[in-house]
Amino acid sequence: PIHWIELGFDRLAVILNGMMADTWIRSLIVDGIIGGVGGVLVFVPNILLLFLAIAFIEDSGYMARVAFVVDRVMQYVGLHGKSFIPMLIGFGCTVPAMMAARTIDDRKNRLTTILIAPLMSCSARLPVYLLLTGAFFAPHVAGKVIFSLYLLGVLLAVIVAFILRKVVLPGDTTPFVMELPPYRMPTIRGLAIHTWERTWHYVKKAGTVILAASVIVWFLSTYPAPPDHVLTASDGAEVSAVEYTYAGRVAKTFEPLIRPLGFDYKVGIALIAGFAAKEAVVSTLGTVYKVGEPDEEIDEHDPGLRGALRADPNFSPLVAYTLMVFVLIYVPCIAVIAVVRKETNSWKWPLFLIAYTCSLAWIVSFIVYQGGRLLGF
Repeated sequence: PIHWIELGFDRLAVILNGMMADTWIRSLIVDGIIGGVGGVLVFVPNILLLFLAIAFIEDSGYMARVAFVVDRVMQYVGLHGKSFIPMLIGFGCTVPAMMAARTIDDRKNRLTTILIAPLMSCSARLPVYLLLTGAFFAPHVAGKVIFSLYLLGVLLAVIVAFILRKVVLPGDTTPFVMELPPYRMPTIRGLAIHTWERTWHYVKKAGTVILAASVIVWFLSTYPAPPDHVLTASDGAEVSAVEYTYAGRVAKTFEPLIRPLGFDYKVGIALIAGFAAKEAVVSTLGTVYKVGEPDEEIDEHDPGLRGALRADPNFSPLVAYTLMVFVLIYVPCIAVIAVVRKETNSWKWPLFLIAYTCSLAWIVSFIVYQGGRLLGF
């Protein structure tokens, strides 16, 4: 289904290119809106399946029992079983995961849970994984690559929780007391409602936050227009054109910081946009790479953004995996920062979250990329 949806958006872009005059309006619609929002909407089938699985675990009564079972393990890192429920919810969305931490009575346990929740790989990151694994990894390997990212997130959350409880928020762990609900078979209607609500929230987000981010990124990556000699250059014209824009100039400033990770300034633009929402990483790449330009032909076997990334000599499987690791770790979105501010009633912890996740993302990504190069990948 992803391939069909992606091909559909590509065909729509070609049709609009043929119907509309070559003006900024066409560029906004094709490059900004279709290239951006369309790049996010193609992953709706996968997001729907993820939310369906989470809804089944919640409605069956199994989630509470898992929390009870893992309590002994959680005690080793200074938490208890109640912290596991927000962590599991975090695979869907970090915002409700942080809100679910309200059920934890102990303040230090609750704060630690809130601070490690962003390390759970939420659904907003999944489109980035699907895009990059689809572009650079064989189908039989892609699933293992994505699973390794989820596993890495859990491992980092455990390590960070241990450090926080020992250094930043020391104290004794409170006993775990929880009422276990009975097992029950989820109803089709209940699963459908919960899955639809969460999927619709994802689609609505694509139509609001991601749309706004895509338009802003389109403007910043289109203006100011480069000199005519850049547009008429035979080699690398598009890359040079982006370099002249506002987004290119900002990303170029920070490029030395991310070069050791294997990223160029175009990836830097996407990562900056990712602070608004992680889906914006995909939409921004679609905008920056000008997916759907009028002179492009549709390749039914290699459509859209995946083909554009594969054609970029700066990208490789190692760079793609490093980028996924960075996206996994650094601060999820603005909404998460707002929730941390509300839940802690202080700006101290939101700023701490931004600082530690960005620093940790850089360190782990550096190890992955440089280690991969040493091993010959």
